Amino acid sequence: MKIFKAVFSCIITVALIWALQHKFGDVPPIGNFLNPGSGFWANAESKNTDDSEELKLKELQRQVTINFDENRIPHVFATNDHDLYFVQGYLTARDRLWQLDIQTRSASGRLSEVVGPKALEVDRYHRRMGMVYGAEHAVDAMMKDPVISKVITAYTDGINAYVHSLSPKNYPIEYKLLDYKPEDWKPINCAFLLKLMSETLAGGTNELAMTNVLNKFGAKITNDLFPDYPMHESPIIPVGTKWDFKPLPVPQVPPTFKAQMLAGMRVKEKVEGIGSNNWAISGSKTASGYPILANDPHLNLTFPSIWYQMQLSAPGINVYGATLPGAPGVIIGYNQKISWGVTNVDADILDWYQLRFKDESRSEYWYNNKWSKVTHRIEVIKVKGQPDVVDTVRYTHFGPVVYDNAAMAKKGRDNIPVGNALRWIAHDESDDLKAFYLLNRGKNYNDYREALTYYAAPAQNFVFASADNDIAITPNGKLPLKYKDQGKFIMDGSDPANEWHGWIPNDQNPTVKNPARGFVSSANQSSTDPTYPYYINWQFAPYERGKRINDRLSVMQKATVDSMRVLQTDTYSIRAQDILPAMLRQLDITKLDANQLKAYNILKSWNKFFDVGSEGASLFSIWWTKFYSETWGDSFGGVMQLPSMDKTEELLIKSPNSVWFDDTRTPIKENAADLLSRTFNTTVNELLKQHGAPGSWQWGKVKHFEVSHLANLPGFGSGNFAIGGTGSTVNALTEGHGPSWRMVVQMGPEVKGYGIIPGGQSGNPGSFYYDDMLQTWKDGKLNELLFLQSPKQKSSRIKSTLILKK
Repeated sequence: MKIFKAVFSCIITVALIWALQHKFGDVPPIGNFLNPGSGFWANAESKNTDDSEELKLKELQRQVTINFDENRIPHVFATNDHDLYFVQGYLTARDRLWQLDIQTRSASGRLSEVVGPKALEVDRYHRRMGMVYGAEHAVDAMMKDPVISKVITAYTDGINAYVHSLSPKNYPIEYKLLDYKPEDWKPINCAFLLKLMSETLAGGTNELAMTNVLNKFGAKITNDLFPDYPMHESPIIPVGTKWDFKPLPVPQVPPTFKAQMLAGMRVKEKVEGIGSNNWAISGSKTASGYPILANDPHLNLTFPSIWYQMQLSAPGINVYGATLPGAPGVIIGYNQKISWGVTNVDADILDWYQLRFKDESRSEYWYNNKWSKVTHRIEVIKVKGQPDVVDTVRYTHFGPVVYDNAAMAKKGRDNIPVGNALRWIAHDESDDLKAFYLLNRGKNYNDYREALTYYAAPAQNFVFASADNDIAITPNGKLPLKYKDQGKFIMDGSDPANEWHGWIPNDQNPTVKNPARGFVSSANQSSTDPTYPYYINWQFAPYERGKRINDRLSVMQKATVDSMRVLQTDTYSIRAQDILPAMLRQLDITKLDANQLKAYNILKSWNKFFDVGSEGASLFSIWWTKFYSETWGDSFGGVMQLPSMDKTEELLIKSPNSVWFDDTRTPIKENAADLLSRTFNTTVNELLKQHGAPGSWQWGKVKHFEVSHLANLPGFGSGNFAIGGTGSTVNALTEGHGPSWRMVVQMGPEVKGYGIIPGGQSGNPGSFYYDDMLQTWKDGKLNELLFLQSPKQKSSRIKSTLILKK
């Protein structure tokens, strides 16, 4: 018996040891994870990390000095470009290695390698959308550039130098949780990052939804509900700007321009507020007499932040700003002479073409009165714990056929039309990093304009200010030359007239320099008024943010950095200003009960700010959302694009008895007043049920908001917290989205920058610097940015110095 017990105990012990070293499902190897020497405990970092030391890196050409400030932001001083970008890669990897890895895996369709089959459809989608195909083209173009190829190679080598220095105990915690190890960085990974940004900012599509609308309602109703220019607008290029160029002939609309009916798929709506703000105000309107520039890109808010702050200095360059982990150089920032920022243009640079295949083999398609052969691209997706998945993607001269059949589409994204070929700017060669390389070194307006000639996609509104007292803005990118509304609906892929007809010349992209009004601005609204001779898109972001920015900048005099900061955090609702009076007029207050009357009075006296303590903001937001949804919900059932907020406002104000306000699901004929009354009652009842009586309906309580971990790992995010703003206000904060980097730059003889990210420099949840800037961001404040002019410049803000030697 004793022998049996001993043997049994040994078996149990061995089994337990084996179990602790192996991964089961989503659970990491517990033994490895809890190991005090190499497990998650090893990821804890002290706030007082001291980098005042020397480190040898054999790949360096000369000594590099890095000063770290109180937020662990590195200020890099090198004596040549190679070392500058090598060290940028090294430091980015040191703080954000897992972020670099997971972003690349997402874009390249390789998530399944580390998380298993749950990511298979995401990987399949990215492969079939041509993300790898596009990245291959992009890296080819960049590596042909003698300057950028060296920059990318140095940056890549820097990342790999850090990767090679790691032992398993030093791996970021996410590697330990997912039980895999870092791999070498490759130059194509820089291109994958750019493709990921193209997907985020220019990968949306509503052609299927619009095609279904056209086929159900016909051209007259479709054109009425989906106009090419909205009722409300305050365009980026001021109305009346003269176009100082001779435009190319605009392509003729082909006879075959029509949509085909494709049903059975639900379409996702865009999240309002996913965009950005930027502006520059002339020295004639500032207290200093020099321009001030501001930028706050609105993107997914995550830990770690999408941005990594850094100063980069070498002969010919001294630049500070926000970098994108995975891309060398500063993307949004400033130097001693110029500053710049970006917002998304939302140009129509993604189109779908309906194909007619010859037979079930789908090896030939009809184009230009003859059969054309498809090519096949084999995508091998490795899946952790399972056999590889081999996927064959058909490519036409347009691009890939993303979903071959309905069964494939059912598993994937719901806005992708079946059997259609994709034409997407993200597939083309581009040398986008050259634009930022030149901006980082720019000295004046001419340098800014030259840099923009290298930027292709996704199209961005580049705002500019200089110490020469110039300001400018340019909706810029590689923009297809199209006939009007080309790409608004799915196109006939057999007709060559539906091809893109070349490109709008770069110097004819809309731009304005030093306008008479004394400022330039953008908030993703229409690029121009209808006088611009080229078609960019038929829809842009709603006008409210742009209108509020322009209203405030118009009246500013003796503006300061703090004036810009206050505007960035502005929560005033132009939408409520436009339509709340009309909504309240439609209510019959004699029929309201006590709680409804209190709600009515709250709205009537509301100042229209989406402040954290505002009850009016909660009432208006919920009421308007319900009214909008019920206006269109009966006629636009899930497979079609919904008319815009702007169109809904227009009907409410100008046509309150419109047929669209009648709910066809009820026996009575209704108008706007009926719908507003019903949705108002529903709104009050919902607030009573979820939050109690009036007095407890504050916007900060009603609105859910948090900054989550990039992989949504529980406990690694901020948790829910109260904050103001909404998607249609300048401070465009919606669930999980908002200002990912707020920056204000005061130009002048001594440039001064101010900025904040909603998190910290470190990607390590065990670091003090993981979220140390979040509270400042929550409070709507900015940190003064330490812009050193030499590695030996003294500052009390320098907390440690790292010397890197060959």
